[in-house]
Amino acid sequence: MSVRVGYFPHNNSLWVLRHRGILERAIPDVEWVDLRDLPAGDRTDPTKGLPSVHGDHLFDGGYDFIGTGSTPPVTAQGKGHDIVYVAVSGSRHENGRLVVKEDSPITSVEDLKGKKVALGHGSWQTTLLLFALDKAGLTWKDIVPVDAGVDAGERFLNGEVDAWVGSYPSLSKVEAQAPVRELVATDGLFSHRSLWFTRRDFAERHPERLAAIVAALRESDAWITEHYREAAELFAADDGGDLDHWENALRKRPFGLHPVTEEFVAEQQRAADLFHANGLIDRRITVADAVDPEIAKLLQ
Repeated sequence: MSVRVGYFPHNNSLWVLRHRGILERAIPDVEWVDLRDLPAGDRTDPTKGLPSVHGDHLFDGGYDFIGTGSTPPVTAQGKGHDIVYVAVSGSRHENGRLVVKEDSPITSVEDLKGKKVALGHGSWQTTLLLFALDKAGLTWKDIVPVDAGVDAGERFLNGEVDAWVGSYPSLSKVEAQAPVRELVATDGLFSHRSLWFTRRDFAERHPERLAAIVAALRESDAWITEHYREAAELFAADDGGDLDHWENALRKRPFGLHPVTEEFVAEQQRAADLFHANGLIDRRITVADAVDPEIAKLLQ
């Protein structure tokens, strides 16, 4: 059987791996699935819930392995999917932050009450924003979340929203047009890691293929850290973005795969508990249920 690997630019490691042919040496029949070509499904109202498209496609035949930010695996568990974590990256806290315009009257997270905040709902940005609100004693219902896609930066610049959870390289483009002010630092609030996960049945039935994917990702990530400019070209060629902005973004991100730790599980559990308390997922989950000690051996 072929192995279907889901990829998209937001998981930088998988995007580069897709374009360099490393995995094909171990799995010649690998099938790459661009997540942007799959049905997006119904977008969830950002005031009421979280979309779970990535987790859903693991179970509807879309793909067998995927890498995302922190939120999708929690959402998938919240919908009852039996996922298992494979690996995590180092902290990517420099990759994005919650910002307002320099001249905004908003000076603290508490000032966001009743204000419009743009984010990619269902991504890591939901987790960051919820952590920030909770620290300030606010809930999800205290703000007006705006699920903004590729035009989020433009909507922020136009004043359609009051604040924005942005990430690089999109933030670089905005910072070049107008001064922004960091409302809350990601560092110390949220680790913002890349995560790779799969179905439990795939991990149990095909451990050798899972091991091959992990090894290929590690080799590819090592290449990125020695060839940032060449790696940036793979992203700029896709979206027509600024090559310097992409290189800057990649240099801000840690590469390499690490085992799931108790610290990571605790952070994910806190996010899951907040999602449930704020009505963003329907059930309580136990993040540790998605951790398999046998998979950790792949990263030794």
